[in-house]
Amino acid sequence: MPTVAFATVGCRLNQVDTDEMQARLEARGFRTVDFDDPADVVVVNSCTVTGRADFSDRQMIRRATRRNPSARVVVTGCWAQTDPARVAATGVDLVVGNTDKARIAELIEELMAEGDRRPARIEVGDVAAARSIEPAPPGQVTRRSRAFLKVQEGCQHRCAFCIVPLARGASRSQSPEILLAQVRRLVDAGHAEVVLTGVDLGHYGADLRPRTSLAALIETMAGVPGLRWIHLSSVLPAYFTPELLDVVTRSPLVAPHLHIPLQSGSDRVLRRMRRPYTARMYRAVIERLAAAIPRLGLGADVIVGFPGESEADFEATRQLIEDLPFSYLHVFVYSDRKGTEAATLDGRVDSRTAAQRSEALRALARVKRVAFTEAMVGMTQDALVLETRDRATGGLVALTGNYVEVVLDGTDALMRTMIPVRITRVEAGRAFGVLA
Repeated sequence: MPTVAFATVGCRLNQVDTDEMQARLEARGFRTVDFDDPADVVVVNSCTVTGRADFSDRQMIRRATRRNPSARVVVTGCWAQTDPARVAATGVDLVVGNTDKARIAELIEELMAEGDRRPARIEVGDVAAARSIEPAPPGQVTRRSRAFLKVQEGCQHRCAFCIVPLARGASRSQSPEILLAQVRRLVDAGHAEVVLTGVDLGHYGADLRPRTSLAALIETMAGVPGLRWIHLSSVLPAYFTPELLDVVTRSPLVAPHLHIPLQSGSDRVLRRMRRPYTARMYRAVIERLAAAIPRLGLGADVIVGFPGESEADFEATRQLIEDLPFSYLHVFVYSDRKGTEAATLDGRVDSRTAAQRSEALRALARVKRVAFTEAMVGMTQDALVLETRDRATGGLVALTGNYVEVVLDGTDALMRTMIPVRITRVEAGRAFGVLA
């Protein structure tokens, strides 16, 4: 039985893609091993959203070739799609674009049948021509505590800084019938929580005939027996229609955690970024959600140092973040992506200034995170116990519905189960608790 190992760089959607590729290969007789174990094939699922991601891709490829010098190394994902020649130049055996991931098992079998090593084979189709999503393999069931379900792929927006449309193509949705069957299969396999993922999740259903929506999908999934939580990944503020606001604030199955990208609190910068909302719209959506959902876990992405960002623009961002009830932030320093509009803009922000702005927002985020966590001391929350233990303490790690990790004592038998946890204290920003 040939062996295969996987490494995933980047977003949750990439992890879902890795799970699907793993299921396809296992269906063809491959056995999955850990990345650091000897393997016949190593698959690196790459990211290219930032310059740092490209660096991580190269590191992972070097690690794969060092640990498994005789293995066939396959690179797929967003970096493979947008820059296949550069990926091939790293010395790998096969480069597979996002449009060809569904064929990866066949391509790897062909690669292994060739015998002698040859120059890298490139299989990268035109992602701009993609109009549908390949259904997940029937046998795919994630081995992790949290089950991620890809409901949508690609993006209809053309934000000035973002290369994702070039890597993932246009927005396209999976049919509700297929998704409902997948949710039932995940629940039958013991998953009480399903995380809905997509590049442009709020656009779900707009391309289907008959047209549908993310709100309608959630309503349908809420009827699946045994499903306890529906988590939403990133949703733009412009997608919070009255229908989506209603289901998110009303349904007990929608977990009290939302990630709503901000990027900037300055309307001038948002216009240069080509973002489809204003700071006022963003504030209105957040305030309505926070008023309706008790102890809402709220996250956002923020970019500092975007071309043309002045001190006043940055201050507008900092003030908006200060005003709103965020529980965490993902702060990025802007980096050029070849092929994007932002790479041609003037008004470069020097690296020192960008780093100072980044640290200022990270410090603010730490304060907000600790305050949010400390406010939960003494409360009992339902939480999903993850499949790995805390490295520092050896304790179990349980994730609450509003996205707070709680460390507690317990046996491995609790892993992958939903339990009530009482948070007893916060130390160095981390929550600790007991089984209630």
